[in-house]
Amino acid sequence: MAEHPQGGTERATGEGHAIRVLLVDDHQVVRRGLRTFLEVQDDIEVVGEASDGTEGVAATEQLRPDVVLMDIKMPGMDGIEALRQLRALDNPAKVLVVTSFTEQRTVVPALRAGASGYVYKDIDPDALAGAIRSVHAGHVLLQPEVAGALLSQEDNNGGQGRGGSLTEREREVLGLIADGRSNREIARALVLSEKTVKTHVSNILMKLDLADRTQAALWAVRHGIGA
Repeated sequence: MAEHPQGGTERATGEGHAIRVLLVDDHQVVRRGLRTFLEVQDDIEVVGEASDGTEGVAATEQLRPDVVLMDIKMPGMDGIEALRQLRALDNPAKVLVVTSFTEQRTVVPALRAGASGYVYKDIDPDALAGAIRSVHAGHVLLQPEVAGALLSQEDNNGGQGRGGSLTEREREVLGLIADGRSNREIARALVLSEKTVKTHVSNILMKLDLADRTQAALWAVRHGIGA
């Protein structure tokens, strides 16, 4: 059963409401530890818990959290399938994968399934709070070794040498993607419509043969564009 906090008092930050977080992990002791730490953060509120992917998807629909902390390996529906279902539902929640699995075979599918970040359970608590704030703000958050796994796959897939096919405007857009900007922020920065930015992003992904914005951001950083 998914667990929901009692009381429901919503804390406010200097910029509005606290970041609403849902914990999805099959180990109760992990959820308890995460809740204990996160509840002392003034700008983060734990709004519920779930013990597997099925409960996590249902709780996300019901509670509408801003950020979901999702484990990968869970009984029943795992985190990868839960991510796919959330994406299919076009759920606005950002998903930060928090797991002990370091293999590339889990990193890449999670990011392709829609995760906004991927960190390991041994992450420093303060760094975890920072990661939650980062993905909530629309940034892609990867620990260095995770980024290395994706860059390695990019090399294996022949990702080098395609940057020359990009137009100057596409390179500008790519640089802003690497900076963690949303389409709206890119549109404002370049004085373009969001529709035009979406077209540029689609062209970039097609030309570079990349699956998503995460891979585009990593490609840009690797090749000295943007962040």
